[in-house]
Amino acid sequence: MQEDPQKAIGRRVRAARVAAGLTQEELAGLIGRSVSWMESVEAGRMPLDRFSVICSIADVCDVDPVWILGQPYRLRGDGGTSGHAFVPALRAVLRRSGLILSGHPGLAPTAHQVDLPRMRTQAGTVNRARQDAALTGAASVLPGLLEELNGALLVHDRGIEREQTLRLMVDAARNARQTLNSLGYPDLAWVAADVAAHAARELDDPISRAAVAWDRCGAMLHQGSLQETETIAGAALADLEPIVREGGATALAFQGALLLRQVIASARMGHKAEAWQRAREAWEIAERLPEGFHDLEHQTVFGRQNVAVHAAEVGVEVEEPDKGLAFVPGLDIAGTPSRERVTHYRIDEARAFRQLGKSAAAVATLRRAAAHAPQYVYASPMARALVADMVRTGVPSQAAALSGLVRNMELAV
Repeated sequence: MQEDPQKAIGRRVRAARVAAGLTQEELAGLIGRSVSWMESVEAGRMPLDRFSVICSIADVCDVDPVWILGQPYRLRGDGGTSGHAFVPALRAVLRRSGLILSGHPGLAPTAHQVDLPRMRTQAGTVNRARQDAALTGAASVLPGLLEELNGALLVHDRGIEREQTLRLMVDAARNARQTLNSLGYPDLAWVAADVAAHAARELDDPISRAAVAWDRCGAMLHQGSLQETETIAGAALADLEPIVREGGATALAFQGALLLRQVIASARMGHKAEAWQRAREAWEIAERLPEGFHDLEHQTVFGRQNVAVHAAEVGVEVEEPDKGLAFVPGLDIAGTPSRERVTHYRIDEARAFRQLGKSAAAVATLRRAAAHAPQYVYASPMARALVADMVRTGVPSQAAALSGLVRNMELAV
């Protein structure tokens, strides 16, 4: 069983502070907190349950937020993180992808037969598994698919076959990025995003560039690079503007999806008014799309429900949970054709309930989410922080359910 997560995080915060040459008083002042709060965090008595706070500490101390959180979490049972077993293979194949896309000489394909229809089928399998929040399912297929794509790039150096292979490489590498981020490997996720960028650069297509920018922003958000997220998303939005004016759902969806990246970056930087304003702009874009539209093809799942998903996270980060939950009234989140998106919302809904003093509802919501997507919930740092915090204070009416979450997350609390 893993050690008490709050105490482990507290020790890493202290180590980061000491390495940065700061006293508790100095660090507390730099992030707008009291010394007693800082003492409680380092002692493991106060949870770090918001990315905005974690990012502030990481930025001041010049460390990676993921290091503070102690990711990746390697659960020994069947709690859903067996995707870790495929990470070494993913690391090797992504390194080879980078070499091939950069034109490194002397590389040879591992197989001489290229089957593009088979690779398209595999790419669809990966995307469905990831949208279903089945991290192991996606991770198990990605190494083989990426290696086949590597071989195809070496065989096809021009023509329509190369273009098709490059598009599949962009898609597969983006799925790898999102899977690796969810498993807790932000550095390797960035490598995957870079592979997608190399392939997209050769395609020289505005939609591919927008897709790559969206993924890079996702990778940067996981590492607390908030200002860079704003900058990259802003540049991509400017690049996309000409084709947005021409019309079409795809370009409009990417505009909304990139804006949602800025929404989360603003919230985590504490720019409350800006975050809500951008969320309203994203909603206006979603309202221009056909009813029931969700951008599954390009992986962003942008649509009305996804705006609500992001609004719930904003509400928690800026400590206005009721506003976040009510941002899109009457919308059925369960209607989103992505279990990953629904689960992300449920985690933030549970966090919002906790902030509102509705701990029993928080436990019940998180338990339902875990029943549908255990891999995603048990690997979520915010879900784990929420459970540890509720154990600390107790939720008598949900004691059994809370105990089950503790057991499945292998928390020592």
